[in-house]
Amino acid sequence: MAAAKKIFGIVLAGGEGKRLMPLTEDRAKPAVPFGGGYRLIDFALSNLVNSGLTQLVVLTQYKSHSLDRHVSQTWRLDNMLGSYIASVPAQQRLGKRWFSGSADAILQSLNLLRDEQPDIVVVVGADHVYRMDFSQMIEAHEASGAGVTVAAIRQPIGLADQFGVIDTDPERPDRIKAFLEKPKNPVGLADSPGEVLASMGNYVFDAKVLMDAVQRDGDDPTSVHDMGGSIVPWFVDRDQAAVYDLNRNEVPGATERDRYYWRDVGTIDSFFDAHQDLVAALPIFNLYNEDWPIFTQQRNSPPAKFVRDADGGIGTAIDSIVSLGCIIAGAHLERSVLSPWVSVDSGAKVVDSIVFERASIGAGAVVRRAILDKNVVVAPGATVGVDHAADRARGFTVTDSGITVVGKDARVD
Repeated sequence: MAAAKKIFGIVLAGGEGKRLMPLTEDRAKPAVPFGGGYRLIDFALSNLVNSGLTQLVVLTQYKSHSLDRHVSQTWRLDNMLGSYIASVPAQQRLGKRWFSGSADAILQSLNLLRDEQPDIVVVVGADHVYRMDFSQMIEAHEASGAGVTVAAIRQPIGLADQFGVIDTDPERPDRIKAFLEKPKNPVGLADSPGEVLASMGNYVFDAKVLMDAVQRDGDDPTSVHDMGGSIVPWFVDRDQAAVYDLNRNEVPGATERDRYYWRDVGTIDSFFDAHQDLVAALPIFNLYNEDWPIFTQQRNSPPAKFVRDADGGIGTAIDSIVSLGCIIAGAHLERSVLSPWVSVDSGAKVVDSIVFERASIGAGAVVRRAILDKNVVVAPGATVGVDHAADRARGFTVTDSGITVVGKDARVD
């Protein structure tokens, strides 16, 4: 019997996340809270671990303290059999410089591959919300004979200018003919003219091929040193890039409604919309799939509590997620997500909003279409998201679509 191939996972988690400001003002993008008790990186790590990968590194760089702490406290595997998940900061092994791109991050971390000597390397981003069984993609990669396989998801052709789009060879539909960055005039798929294949930012490489590719790229002064912008096109030009369509992936416990869900939460609007996908009675993305769980740190906290206020007002929540430690006292929540230890007092209303850990919303306050970061205090009777001009005057971020974001530790009077 042939020995099983050794598989190593790399999670690219050094992104600055400028488009998520102010949520990334004090933390790396993959460390941004999501869905109540999770962090964005939990989705990538959960998919890899559920797929059977047990040797993983997380390459970090930008404001990584909370991310490093979350990985070290939460993601502990049994090391008796050599399993681990480790945060690896920029080591400056090639000189006094930081990572200049995702390919350069791997180049500067090649010691990790030389130490482990894997046969196959899975490289994924750390800031997408989805479920995926990577073992199926690895099998497809081995069968393809290509040097790299790129995961892709079908998206409406009208959204093609928001993604890296994969053009396949009609005679070999698993081979990438061209990698198009945000094309203006895309051509639809042969079996679905209204759709295109968008890159998910997940890759499977033969290990030696990856090492050679990033070293070659590092010697090219004209390169942008990016996995999608530099490495994959090099393989495409040599007919060595395959595509893996997510519609081939079968995740245990998935429903028809959320089977092929994938969302890039790189902007405030997409971050907000992804939360709205969670709170419907039949969620577009289902956090309650026990067959393919999303893991995170389980805190020693009491259950959420809904109580009457001093006047007998009832605490209620409609189409909402309420995390451990929250107390809703005579207040009303609707289509909202509350992280742990949030308090909402008498007569307050929180609608279409996302509230991070230990925020406090005072009596009679109104929070509407807003994101409140950690430790925000909304004073009794104050409003957020009701008067956008007033929100901007107080220094809060307001998106073009009307979402107000209040940064960490702020007070709203």
